[in-house]
Amino acid sequence: MPLIVDAHADIAYNMLKYGRDYTRPAAETRRLEAGSAAVRENGDTLLGWTDYQRGQVALIFATLFATPVRFRTHENEKQVYKTFDEAHKLYSDQLDVYHRMNDSVPDKFRLIASKRDLELHLAQWASAAPGAVPGDGNAAENGGLSSKPVGMVILMEGAEAVRDLSELEMWHARGVRLIGPAWVGTRYCGGWKEPGPLTDDGRKLLAAMSDFHFTLDLSHMDERAAVEALDIYEGPIAATHANCAALMPNSNTNRHLSDRIIAGIVERDGVVGIVPFNAYLKVGWALGKNSREEVSLQAVANHIDHVCQIAGDSLHAGIGSDFDGGFGLQSVPHEIDTIADLQNLVSLLQARGYSETDTANILGRNWLARLKRDLP
Repeated sequence: MPLIVDAHADIAYNMLKYGRDYTRPAAETRRLEAGSAAVRENGDTLLGWTDYQRGQVALIFATLFATPVRFRTHENEKQVYKTFDEAHKLYSDQLDVYHRMNDSVPDKFRLIASKRDLELHLAQWASAAPGAVPGDGNAAENGGLSSKPVGMVILMEGAEAVRDLSELEMWHARGVRLIGPAWVGTRYCGGWKEPGPLTDDGRKLLAAMSDFHFTLDLSHMDERAAVEALDIYEGPIAATHANCAALMPNSNTNRHLSDRIIAGIVERDGVVGIVPFNAYLKVGWALGKNSREEVSLQAVANHIDHVCQIAGDSLHAGIGSDFDGGFGLQSVPHEIDTIADLQNLVSLLQARGYSETDTANILGRNWLARLKRDLP
């Protein structure tokens, strides 16, 4: 199986909001959470360390994310902010979570902040015995899997935690390597549900980000803001978790990427991470209204193929699952039980004529190539 890089995982958010423990298998978390608020609000988890191992998920982009209070969905919801100071505190607390994971369970999760970190991490995965999964009876004789931690590259989703541009140095020193200025609209630019261009503050943010070579994540940015950002940002650019607007006609959202933006990302040698979320794969799909059996992984392959057709190669498409990011098992294609099942994309893509090299690129190598290029 090829290595998978998942370019969007809301790990700390779920740990602090619901108390989820991602060192557990997803099945155990589901059993413990049965009937709980976590499942009612966020669905059954799709993530767990054992599932990462089964799927050969070597690395994730672990997010810092909180919701502006105007978009909270529950009166007692945690991880929401009213002010920039509150956003800063929430994001800092989530970053503390990742550092604690790195220190307390380094055999399972490891921070990746430099080219050297990545090189050592991939060497460890390459030297570990293949095929062993904890609890399957084969881990011991195959050297176990404690030697295959999941790497975590830190992604800031929504930049309102950056109260002042001088703080970018601190965020970079603490390991943040990608920044998406928007979730919904922010003081930096228009975003999902709240369209608009880059603001003067946004232009200043991008200029300051480039000094530290942060990767700019265009996901959630409104089209007008993304077009200008492609023109003016001097550092690396990607869309960690976004699908293709051309395949979602009449979806009445600015969440998806136009062909113009995808082509711009390709021109800048970036990657687009496709999201296996049913509402982003079938127009009108909604939890409670539709069955997850209505959407297949073929729809994910369609979006991957669309990016590849625009690019003319397999070097600019990837995966950005957004798993546990406001949806769960109930809202993903029916072939997926956990993140490990993203490996099913290999046979679907190869049936369309994609080579073994192509599928390895798409599942993980494309993101790894950019990290090898862009990490300090």
